[in-house]
Amino acid sequence: MEFRHQAVLLHEAVDGLAPKPGGAYCDGTLGGGGHAELICERIGETGVFIGIDKDSEAIVSAQERLKPQSLQKFFLKASFEFIKDVLAETGIKALDGALLDLGVSSRQLDEAGRGFSYMQDGPLDMRMDGSTEREGLRAEDVINEYSEEELCRIIRDYGEERWAKRIASFIVKERKRGRVESTGELTEIIKKAIPAAARREGPHPAKRTFQAIRIEVNDELGALERGVGAFIDVLNPGGRMAVITFHSLEDRIVKEAFRKRESPCECPVNAPACVCGKVADAKRVTRKPIAPSEEEKEQNPRARSAKLRILEKL
Repeated sequence: MEFRHQAVLLHEAVDGLAPKPGGAYCDGTLGGGGHAELICERIGETGVFIGIDKDSEAIVSAQERLKPQSLQKFFLKASFEFIKDVLAETGIKALDGALLDLGVSSRQLDEAGRGFSYMQDGPLDMRMDGSTEREGLRAEDVINEYSEEELCRIIRDYGEERWAKRIASFIVKERKRGRVESTGELTEIIKKAIPAAARREGPHPAKRTFQAIRIEVNDELGALERGVGAFIDVLNPGGRMAVITFHSLEDRIVKEAFRKRESPCECPVNAPACVCGKVADAKRVTRKPIAPSEEEKEQNPRARSAKLRILEKL
């Protein structure tokens, strides 16, 4: 099985981690293993690598890819937000570096059966876990069972879609005729809802709505809020965390989480001295996010919206 995925901001992210030979490093979104492979090369045979992914297929593929790397390796099927449980399971006390690449992998997007793609017809699924026996909320459940108000909120807030109200209304109207079960059906509903003039501009008309439904199905923003803080907690002094985001909602959460660890004081601005006792335990390595080069964006269009932020534990 080939898990095709072109690692975004590969050298920028791994260079930003500044891997030390013999250190302990974690890729919390293993995916195709591109970042992981370079991290393992940098930390050498005395290093320790932990790979986490919710998708069991990604883990199998990454294990195969990293076989030649002769260092201590752990692969666990889990959500990155549970990094503290993962470390307890592996016996690793703390990390020298951690990476999160929040993009959906090319393979997940390209495989119609996973339900992420608005370019191919497939079941409305969108769960990150690619195993055959899956549980939990599916995109089909969201589309057919959420109220019109809930659909509008999700599409507006998570997709930043200006036509959210019309799209939600068209979905509810359509599902009265019969359950909406495929990505193709949903794509056609979205196209009908968005005026023709608006469809001619910008990205594919279904892109933002599909993003919004995927975020809801996988609780991506909640996991990110919990996960970033948990990862910072388990870093050794001098350890670094690199996070690659792909839309403004993710970037905002990472930016705010990093800022709070660098400036945690909650005292009023005009207070003569700090009395809350909260002290910074990290510093931002990047004040502004690092974006892909023009060359990378040309070679890999899916990298266009990527942003990389890096933090160092004090």
